[in-house]
Amino acid sequence: MTHVADPPRPADTAAPDWWRRPRLDIVGDRLHLGGVELEPLGRAHGTPLFVHDLARPPETARAVLAALATTGAPTRLRFALKANREPEVLAGLRALGTVGIDACSPGEVLHALANGWRADEISVTATNLSDRDLDVILAHDVHLNLDGVSQLERVGRRAPGRTVGFRINPGAGAGYHEGLEYSGDRATKFGVTPDRLSDALEAARRHRLVVDTLHFHAGSGWLGDGLPRFEAAVVAALPLLDRLIAAGCPIQEVNVGGGLGRVARQDEVPVDLTAYASVLGRHLTPYGLTIACEPGDYLMKDSAVLLGEVVTVERRAGTTFVGLDLGFNVNPSYVMYRFAQEVVPLRAPLRARTQLVTIAGHINEAGDVFAEDYPFPAVEEGELVALLNAGGYHQGQSSTHCMRPLAGSVFVADDGASSFRAGSSPV
Repeated sequence: MTHVADPPRPADTAAPDWWRRPRLDIVGDRLHLGGVELEPLGRAHGTPLFVHDLARPPETARAVLAALATTGAPTRLRFALKANREPEVLAGLRALGTVGIDACSPGEVLHALANGWRADEISVTATNLSDRDLDVILAHDVHLNLDGVSQLERVGRRAPGRTVGFRINPGAGAGYHEGLEYSGDRATKFGVTPDRLSDALEAARRHRLVVDTLHFHAGSGWLGDGLPRFEAAVVAALPLLDRLIAAGCPIQEVNVGGGLGRVARQDEVPVDLTAYASVLGRHLTPYGLTIACEPGDYLMKDSAVLLGEVVTVERRAGTTFVGLDLGFNVNPSYVMYRFAQEVVPLRAPLRARTQLVTIAGHINEAGDVFAEDYPFPAVEEGELVALLNAGGYHQGQSSTHCMRPLAGSVFVADDGASSFRAGSSPV
């Protein structure tokens, strides 16, 4: 094994431990998830390897439901299926009996039905739907929110008289960073804007579409310090809600979308669910409507880790690169969203971080990195590490770019029992 360490920094950096919780913690100086030591799993099944704590998503869903209950209004929680479609994971949410599905494609509608949800428990909020898409979606009694006048015309021609929702763009947004705000000063492809609302209402009237839902989505991954911006989006949506009601639309639900994020670094501020529910209750409860939300990543993100092996430790032009045997094909969070990621060794996870490194993947693209100028302990080639917060989006967005295989998966149950599913290979 090769070990190359950076010159020590002026003072060692303490390892962050914000991520520790009862089912993700250190036992005997080894990282465990769901009561199972992770290193033996990585050695036995190979890396890259996702390890899922199946108890975590239902636990988080129950916390969100409890917070929503404090609004005093009827509420509805739907899971954004694009965050994680693994059947083993979905089974835990389905068992709760109180969590619906937010789907964004025909395939997701069919997948939700195949995994036990009834059509009336599925809400579809998609974009740029084709006639082929609608052939599938309109064959089922799902609820469909439409995000543009063109889409209302297309649905109206094919299904006059159907009950639908409007996805609007309130002109205010919140996100992990500005690029992840889905509404605001910058035009985005999502939602009926205020200047087109009259056109949308006219299209609905001509096709006898019944508008029963106002939907909006402020953005993706916002944290506790983004709550004021989310509240601004809620406030900006109210005049549009008032216009729909004044136009005679029988509005039954306001759907505020998802977008709640999970912290990924020590200095980030977590979302306070009680404060989030308070915002919803303060502005929406007086309308007497159902308040719905559709978190995906929030329910899934901290439910899994991604294991990888350190295969390179090398200095290049004054920078120490720690190379892993996985790439953005299975871990797209930094490349696609610029989400921060925490990486911890499986052995002695809290040892001092003595150097700044770039943690890079094995895809033959310059952008295939997971952290830059990142405090990290001295590690050796052959060590296993865990990338935390890997439960949302990673597997759904995985690819075989550069003909790299998909990662395998281990699913850890409440009692510590685990099952393994191998990743597929492109060859």
